[in-house]
Amino acid sequence: MERTDDVTIDAPKKAPDKRGSGAKGAGLFRAFWRWHFYASFLVIPVVLILAVTGLIYLFRFQIEPVLHSDLMKVEQPPGLVAQQYASQLEAVKKEFPDATVVSMTEPSAPDRSTVFSVQTADGAGRDVFVDPYQGQVLGSLDPDATLSGAAILLHGELMAGRWGDAVIEIGACWALVMAITGYYLFLRGRVARARRRTAKAAGAVLRSRHALTGSVLGIGLLFLLVSGLPWTGFWGAKVQQFATSQGSSMWGEDPGALSNPTSTLDESLPHSHTVPWAQGDAKVPKSDPNQDRKSVANLDTAVAVGVQNGLARPMTIALPGDEEGVFSVIGYAFQDPAKERLLHVDQFGGQVISTYGYEDYPLLAKTVAQGIALHEGRRLGTVNMWLTTAFCLGIVFMCVSGPLMWWRRRPKSAGAVGAPRGRMPLKATPALAVLVIALALFLPMFGITLALVLILDRLVIRRTPRLRAWFNSVD
Repeated sequence: MERTDDVTIDAPKKAPDKRGSGAKGAGLFRAFWRWHFYASFLVIPVVLILAVTGLIYLFRFQIEPVLHSDLMKVEQPPGLVAQQYASQLEAVKKEFPDATVVSMTEPSAPDRSTVFSVQTADGAGRDVFVDPYQGQVLGSLDPDATLSGAAILLHGELMAGRWGDAVIEIGACWALVMAITGYYLFLRGRVARARRRTAKAAGAVLRSRHALTGSVLGIGLLFLLVSGLPWTGFWGAKVQQFATSQGSSMWGEDPGALSNPTSTLDESLPHSHTVPWAQGDAKVPKSDPNQDRKSVANLDTAVAVGVQNGLARPMTIALPGDEEGVFSVIGYAFQDPAKERLLHVDQFGGQVISTYGYEDYPLLAKTVAQGIALHEGRRLGTVNMWLTTAFCLGIVFMCVSGPLMWWRRRPKSAGAVGAPRGRMPLKATPALAVLVIALALFLPMFGITLALVLILDRLVIRRTPRLRAWFNSVD
């Protein structure tokens, strides 16, 4: 055997470790350690990206106004009130004559700009910032090119479209395996860790801190991974398909808007991050064609109707897409999904065509909406935000300390990666076999990649001496 500073690793030329069948729990411990080790190669890069981009997104309202203060911050002149939104809209149209204005978001504070989202002739999205007191266009930004916009794209799909989304989903699935195996290693290895700390063995302190931090973060990691799965392209789509077949949904469908839908709310607000999750697929109705076309409502009408109906401010208003479109008014519900509510306002008569909110969601959609609010660190206000911050920093520590532990105990000779030897005793542990099958069924991406790994191990790695030595495989 080759002895390292952190663990005894069997040299490839020696006989396989037989303790799995003789010592109680030894085989299972080393098998879990091996899966924990190899899962880290995929999980660590993905989870590290998710943690860093999640931190950026969490503090986007603090970061972006500093980076773009000339656009997002304004001064309120003494005694001067904000101009009507319709006037500000005209200023945007004058500045961008070839673009289509798709939405407006009210200023979040007296010293903040009004934000208009536009779609240019080539289909690109831009956020246009207007001084609400002077009615002057301050400039525009590509929302996906800002620091927080880039973080969102990385967080969701690694800026690689469907392939990136698939990598994120696979990484999330295997991160669940990392968490489960990590808890087993934490519980079963506590005596050995304590003994090594007492002996002041090299790397013992880092290993104990890694284990202790993981034990605290594990539950949170499991929650964040599960609550983030609805966003994924495969799992999320399949669960929504199943839920729909059972008469439910992960998001809502406004029954009052189904009579004459023109599009969904997400389609009406391209490039927008202001639509609540459960309302993104809500159908948008048409204005009443029998209304007097001379009595045209405007942005200020839509805002006034929203206030009259109790929507919280600052509101976001999606503008009519054509002459039969509506004003879709979204109330502010950042910290409490239970306050999510939108209403559609006829662009001619100014009356409410339909109202839809959290109380109308299916139970599954309510659950997902609450989970996403917690996932994004906003449900419990400042407490949620700082807990999420501490969690993300802890994940960064885990992603750094894990590879550092391996680096310290890696074999000094070439030809081996230094993986723990072990094989899952599925035949001798039926409960473990059931758990693996259940995970594979619940997380199809995990099941598919697990099958590929096992096939690769059986047909290639074990039959190639160099690969067999490199991966420290056992029969």
